[in-house]
Amino acid sequence: NRRRPSHRSSSSSFVFETRFPTMFSATTRRCVARTSVRRNLDWSSSVFKGDNELSASVNAFRGWVASAEGLAEKYSAPPAPVDFSTAKKSIRDKTLVDNLEKLYSSSTPPAETHEWSVEDQATKAQQIKEAEGRMTFTQEMIEDTLKEIEFMKANRTTRETSGGDVLEAYPDVAEEVDREIENREWFKDTVGK
Repeated sequence: NRRRPSHRSSSSSFVFETRFPTMFSATTRRCVARTSVRRNLDWSSSVFKGDNELSASVNAFRGWVASAEGLAEKYSAPPAPVDFSTAKKSIRDKTLVDNLEKLYSSSTPPAETHEWSVEDQATKAQQIKEAEGRMTFTQEMIEDTLKEIEFMKANRTTRETSGGDVLEAYPDVAEEVDREIENREWFKDTVGK
């Protein structure tokens, strides 16, 4: 679910869009908002409530997604032309308005683009690689934990469970008990030593 930078067809550089909502292009805002709507995310899922930091990040993202559609609609069309005739009626200095009108009609500023530096690309690629490694480790931990849960469910202690059953199910506990007996550590685990 990582957002990859889009490759420009005219050059080999990548277009970089910053994380700040005010700097996202209208296209990006529309794409993210529509993608989120299409996926029908369940924002109330317990996955998004893991911890305070995650909840805060999810809520911030949800707020951005909610405002993105409105901003996309607001800025989907080019702005209306400036009405200089109304300005001439209300401003005393008509030459100032005339000069601004000439500047407005003759000026065509280039579109603002952000270039993603090669160093930053390498840094982000390294971060992605590290995150994938952590994700693999986390998946292994999840699998181990699920196996342990199944083992504990299968070896649940009840009133009928004997001490031998516990020692057989948990050999590490049996080894520790035997070591304590050999070392005559009778009261090692008691509270009031």
